[in-house]
Amino acid sequence: MGIPDMDELIVTDSELDHHVREALKAAIQGNNEFYEQLLAVLHKRKHSTTEEVALLVTCLKAVTGAVSCMHIDHHKRLLGAILRMSLWDHGTDVMDALTELIVSLASSNGELLGLCLEMLLANFMPPSKSSYFVEFLKEPRGLAKKTQVLDRVHSTLGNIAAVVPLSPMRLEEIVRNRMSKMGQVSPLPYLILNVENMLRLEGSAVGKLFGSTIIASLVDRLVELDVEISWDEILHDDFQKGIFDLEMEELEVEAHADVIEQDCTELTKEALIQRFLSKSPEAGKLDSLMALTFEYLKTCFENGRLVQVFETLLHSFQKTILTAYKSKFAQFVIFYACSLDPETCGKMFVDVLVNIFLTSPFSEWRMSAVAYLASYLARAKFVPASFVAYILESVVNWCFLYCNNQDGGINPKARKVFYAGCQAIMYVLCFRMKQMIDVPRLKSQLLHMHIEDVLNHPLRPLQVCLPSIVEEFLRLAQANRVFSLPQSSTDNGLLESEHSRAFGGADKFDTFFPFDPCLLRKCDEFIRPSYVYWSMVRGTYDDEDEEGLSDDDDDVAEAYVNRHAMSNQSDEEEYSEADELDYSMDKMSITPKDLSHKFGGRMQQQRRFEQMPSKIRPSTSPESL
Repeated sequence: MGIPDMDELIVTDSELDHHVREALKAAIQGNNEFYEQLLAVLHKRKHSTTEEVALLVTCLKAVTGAVSCMHIDHHKRLLGAILRMSLWDHGTDVMDALTELIVSLASSNGELLGLCLEMLLANFMPPSKSSYFVEFLKEPRGLAKKTQVLDRVHSTLGNIAAVVPLSPMRLEEIVRNRMSKMGQVSPLPYLILNVENMLRLEGSAVGKLFGSTIIASLVDRLVELDVEISWDEILHDDFQKGIFDLEMEELEVEAHADVIEQDCTELTKEALIQRFLSKSPEAGKLDSLMALTFEYLKTCFENGRLVQVFETLLHSFQKTILTAYKSKFAQFVIFYACSLDPETCGKMFVDVLVNIFLTSPFSEWRMSAVAYLASYLARAKFVPASFVAYILESVVNWCFLYCNNQDGGINPKARKVFYAGCQAIMYVLCFRMKQMIDVPRLKSQLLHMHIEDVLNHPLRPLQVCLPSIVEEFLRLAQANRVFSLPQSSTDNGLLESEHSRAFGGADKFDTFFPFDPCLLRKCDEFIRPSYVYWSMVRGTYDDEDEEGLSDDDDDVAEAYVNRHAMSNQSDEEEYSEADELDYSMDKMSITPKDLSHKFGGRMQQQRRFEQMPSKIRPSTSPESL
């Protein structure tokens, strides 16, 4: 009896099942004719006619019914043909038949489980990384195809987990491996599509068993991209000498993005961002991935899953981000999550930072933790002043006890944790002092803290901490008449001393403020509503108009109004009438200190003090890297 031709075969489904079974058995014995015809049908990538599609569907279903006859050693070519098929190349009928076959294969043989899971995860992205598919995914029909494919991929993963209970453990290994190679995926739309589906998997029923692996791996990849970004490639070389003031709201440059005004040495905000994104491909990739992560966190919050995901984020933060001193943007994932749920996530974050600062045996971790704490309390619009005062007091108390247990004088290297704590106190008060003294209870609490005792101690923190912060703090303290401290001196108070340089060390921990303004455009859209820029509070600190300080009280209050703010009865009563201001990126302020006179340049002090009272230097300066 001759072997029937697949194209001419007219049989019922049950008869075809029989033919396929016989072909599989015959192939083991070396009779491959019908087996080869079956392979030809599966190998054909394009099935243009209705008859060809119907034949492929029928063959896939027949193979599904004959899975028990398949052997991984004798039918390698058939298995290879099946596992190399892409859902993106076919219509819905073929997709359904293929996914049904994949479930049968995965459940029939433990050796095939991993291969089937790999095949499904490979279908997170189209098989070809050509420009055609990139453009195709932007079109309505491309989006429809994307939905058809990915819905089936995720449902099939769930179906396999239902019949193979141990499959999530194997899937976790595959996910971890694929996430570790995420940086190799290009172009960017494919990378986004891959991460988008990994996050979708994390939120699925299957992902509940290993979702933390996906989140942790994603954070690792974000940090890897982050540390690859070099400021040296983006900012002007002179910026490394400290002669630039990046006060991003007071820009007088009207030329194109790369123009620098020589007199005032200021970059436009848009010029800096444009230069940053154009000269660092990793920045654009990081921006897109973080925006996607923000979207997912927002979805988790809406679905009541944010706290669960945040616990993983917080663990990854301690393991990866906290110790990555060159991290510039990845930490904003934590900031955004806290802005969504300040009551739970925000307090969890602060508790971890305080605990590390007070108890960690590693001084670098403690310095990093208190820098994160200060930057968070200063920049988070949603954190009420009473909570800031409570946390600030714990840092002050530690510094005060440290002072009482120490003899001798300045020693920046040996006592760098102490100086980091003092600098954190001053940094927070540069942003929050006016808000706190406008509430009588908080003003009393602030005045009863041992801030004067700490800062006037023979350990001389005012001579060791970053001069730009000390100068701003002293100016503010004098203007508001709250502490008995040395007055600011514009003539000699801005120069870095050997003590302040020694405090930061080679890694410049003294200039590390991790939540300084974010230069990633997409990320800024998420961060901005919950973020306080220096320009939003600096108006009350202008030493040219001390008589009119009270006129700007409402501005400071409004700067820290946020609809997701932590509930606090007393603060809400004080500020319940304040309207939230929608500050744009134009209100960003990053202002490193002018040290041009140290390098032979002109100081132009009078013009600078009229224009920018702030001398707060950002962690975005090259020194911090």
